[in-house]
Amino acid sequence: METKKRLSGVEKFAYGIGAVGKDMVYMLSASYVLYYFQDIMGVNTIAMGIILFAARIFDAFNDPLMGVIVAKTKTKWGKFRPWLLIGTLTNAVLLFLMFAAPPSLDGGGLIAYAAVTYILWGVTYTMMDIPYWSMIPAFTEAGKEREGLSALARSCAGVGSALITIITVMAVSMLGGFFADTKVDNITNTYNNANKNMTAYVIELDSDGNPTEKVTTYTNDKNQITVNATGIDKVFESGNVDVEGSDVQQWKGIGFTQDNANYEETINGVKLTKEDKDNNSNQMTFVTDSADSKDAALVIYVKEDNYNKITASDTLTANVDITSTHEVERLGFKYFALGVAILFVVFILITCIFVKEKSNVDMQTASVGQMFKALVQNDQAMTIVFAIVLINTATYITSNLLIYFFKYDLGGTNWNGQYTLFNTFAGGVQILAMMILFPLLRKFASTLKIFYICVFSAIFGYIVLFIMAVMGVQSVFVFFVPGFFIMAAIGILNVVITVFLANTVDYGELKNHRRDESVIFSMQTFVVKFASGIAALVAAASLALFNIQEDAKAVLNMESITETVKNSGVVDSADGGAVLGLRIVMTMVPIFVLIIAIVLFRAKYKLTDEKLDEITTELEARHAAEGEPKAKEA
Repeated sequence: METKKRLSGVEKFAYGIGAVGKDMVYMLSASYVLYYFQDIMGVNTIAMGIILFAARIFDAFNDPLMGVIVAKTKTKWGKFRPWLLIGTLTNAVLLFLMFAAPPSLDGGGLIAYAAVTYILWGVTYTMMDIPYWSMIPAFTEAGKEREGLSALARSCAGVGSALITIITVMAVSMLGGFFADTKVDNITNTYNNANKNMTAYVIELDSDGNPTEKVTTYTNDKNQITVNATGIDKVFESGNVDVEGSDVQQWKGIGFTQDNANYEETINGVKLTKEDKDNNSNQMTFVTDSADSKDAALVIYVKEDNYNKITASDTLTANVDITSTHEVERLGFKYFALGVAILFVVFILITCIFVKEKSNVDMQTASVGQMFKALVQNDQAMTIVFAIVLINTATYITSNLLIYFFKYDLGGTNWNGQYTLFNTFAGGVQILAMMILFPLLRKFASTLKIFYICVFSAIFGYIVLFIMAVMGVQSVFVFFVPGFFIMAAIGILNVVITVFLANTVDYGELKNHRRDESVIFSMQTFVVKFASGIAALVAAASLALFNIQEDAKAVLNMESITETVKNSGVVDSADGGAVLGLRIVMTMVPIFVLIIAIVLFRAKYKLTDEKLDEITTELEARHAAEGEPKAKEA
């Protein structure tokens, strides 16, 4: 019998660092690909949701097939490391391409680009994720060593996920600001009544930041306006399109809005800046149909006191400086993804170099049909698979909508700072829960009891969050309370679920007389991605239903701009119903999903610690009787 040595500290570190890189990549995609393509690049919300969900259906066929391929692999480097390295290299390239969509693309071309890059990214992620997790049962024995390595890997994966949730928005802003400032194709245009046909509109805002009926119009002969606008060519463009059922042509383009531009303006002696938007006291929209257009429109939204000061004169004198930030987020995500991709490759290289497959488990290969039959026969594996789908769906619904919640609900020019602050807290809680709280709880409770504690903790956190939603809480610090219960629970559940899944390998061997590491762990990869697809579809449908995010493409009509602007949704304020709808989706839907998970798990899962001891004893007896087949080299 081959004697297995205990894992060294170097091997544990090397395996763990791979999990950090792997989950950095996954979290960047899972949490930000919808936001990137929909909010930054302008892909239709529902189209993007369908793409993300359809990719997961594709994975239903791709992921298990990859498990079979890994099981059949026989090289001098082992079964797992070759695919781990190949998958990592190709996935890193596709991650960069996915977040580097050409800005010239729009419409169907952009949708096609998003679909192709995202689906291929999923394929290559599977290529490295399955062998990574399949290595656990292959070079550890059931019990403390396997549980310890599973906990370590999941903790490290949590570190990778937390790093992305903490630093992404601020890193994107920093990198995007640097590269946007150095772009050579930035355009700076000056608009005034001497060289442009410019109409200006001053609209009064109510206490909630919504436009009222009070509007003052300043035509070209009634204004002395100078607008200095800086941005790339695309920001200026907004081609004329016919509106169905109307004889009126509308301008439809990106334009300069309070969302995608920094601005400072002095209007009839009243100085206003973007910072005033924090309390909904000042908003601005500027649109022209191209960089060379002779027509332009300036729409100014102000509270009652400033409205009265500005409109006291029948002539408008305004100096406005506008700098588009549209490129900041686009370029920021591009170069941030490049940095994450490079770290990913480096970390997995460390894993491949220092983690040796100490023994090649004899993993009998099977056809796809036989594989699905084996999975169906392993009722415990299927129970865990369903639990993973449900728990991750609840988590990803929240993570997908969180950035919209901070940007459009809590709002303010420092929304990204608040978002980063919350994610720093939540990520820290998740890491500490996996690294400290789980080992502490394990001293007093079984993994089964810990599972129940964590699910109820998450449900309690969501209930508190729902109460805050009804109360209309705005302080980011108050949200730390439900954040603690939810993120600590999710962190520990990631560890517990991986331990459960590894245990089902032994259960399957005892029941079906075969070890299906790759098959079972390929299902983990699929179901986690499937859960993210469901969550993305739910998030996309919610965004479309509640129209919570402002349309980055302002729709303005030069002939009847006042009514169009007032009803176009370009004002930087979501109405109360939309805000409440977003908060309910973020809270009640996860609660419902988690309740289903705990009912299903309680009814079906039976691998207690005592049962696992029995399985280990029976397998050892079987192996002894069969002449130690586990020692056979593949």
